[in-house]
Amino acid sequence: QVQLVESGGGLVQPGGSLRLSCAASIKAFSAYAMAWYRRAPGKQRELVAGITSRAMTDYLDSVKGRFTISRDNAKNTVYLQMTTLKPEDTAVYYCNGGPTIETTDYFAWGQGTQVTVSS
Repeated sequence: QVQLVESGGGLVQPGGSLRLSCAASIKAFSAYAMAWYRRAPGKQRELVAGITSRAMTDYLDSVKGRFTISRDNAKNTVYLQMTTLKPEDTAVYYCNGGPTIETTDYFAWGQGTQVTVSS
């Protein structure tokens, strides 16, 4: 059974940085695209950043230039480096995987990690 465990969230001031991690117990992890999603209060979950099995990346327009997704296949882990954080980045952040970035809701969702950007 696949498990996705997100960590690294917290409370940060506007302009600050956080690095999220997602440990995935996915067999053949390197073959899957991985992605970070977020769900803000009262809103639907949205795709924030994705990385293919070949390490090609794609980002939500509002986070381009501020967020960087990366992966370590040896550790079955995907990261999200977030910089210049804004209050509108406040959300629960989740990771998931799938055959393509567009289909990275393949596995059961984990608990997520809360990111709160506030002064």
